[in-house]
Amino acid sequence: MARSLRTRQTRTVGLISDQIATTPFAGRMLAGAQDAARENDHLVIFVDTGGDEDVERDAISALRAQQVDAMIYACMWHRVVEVPESLPAGSVFLDCRPVHGGFPSVVPADREGGYAAARVLIGAGHRRIAYLDTVDPPIASGLREEGYVQALTEAGIAVDPALHVRGETTAFGGREAADRLLDLPDGQRPTGIFCFNDRMAVGVYLAAHARGLRIPDDLSVVGYDDQLLVAAEQDPPLTTVALPHYEMGRWAMEVALGVRADGNSDATHRMECPVIRRDSVGPPPAHVAKQSRRRTT
Repeated sequence: MARSLRTRQTRTVGLISDQIATTPFAGRMLAGAQDAARENDHLVIFVDTGGDEDVERDAISALRAQQVDAMIYACMWHRVVEVPESLPAGSVFLDCRPVHGGFPSVVPADREGGYAAARVLIGAGHRRIAYLDTVDPPIASGLREEGYVQALTEAGIAVDPALHVRGETTAFGGREAADRLLDLPDGQRPTGIFCFNDRMAVGVYLAAHARGLRIPDDLSVVGYDDQLLVAAEQDPPLTTVALPHYEMGRWAMEVALGVRADGNSDATHRMECPVIRRDSVGPPPAHVAKQSRRRTT
């Protein structure tokens, strides 16, 4: 307390989230923020509001009363948000961006991630590539689709609406949607599937195995998230695009504490989503590749 009076700092940072503190795969976001705070001699006070606006308002008021040195406003999903009226100037937005700007924010580069995922399948020789999307699309869904479409267009591959299907973001939803794709007639069925998330990719594995299809010999699959205890545990391990949760958490905290120079208050920082290459992608089946070469010639 004496030091706080001298320096006018409490060495604390408030982090308010909607659900990320109770979401296992987003724990890395909190870990990144906490590591950066610790390295700069700060303590993080976490508040999970559960998406309740009243709880959020009370939490902001309580943190301001505690005179935290900085505040981070975080979301579980990449989205555009209204700025709470009581949020102090200089707050940092994590995995979301304010609708009218004016605050530093960091989100995943989902368009580039979708592009990279499709490029993995294109690079392996696939021409019939499906996008297995979510039924309740957040911003990330459309951005990943834009990247997917861009990659196919650049490669001279016609975008087939029949290969864009939607399902619940669960293994069950992924399996149901994958069955619809695999029920397509020969010549229309995909040889590679890019999934909105890793859990849907698990459903694709289940659908393929139920039909006696081998991954990646008969069907290649790419996920998204690099979810702990999911992607790397599949048989074969899943190639996926990683959400940079830890790096985003560090960035937000370092900007909040003023130890980064790239936190422009009017800009959104889009953080790279790297491809994690494992064993679920291979060339298309030999008979499909032969047909593609024949059509090309």
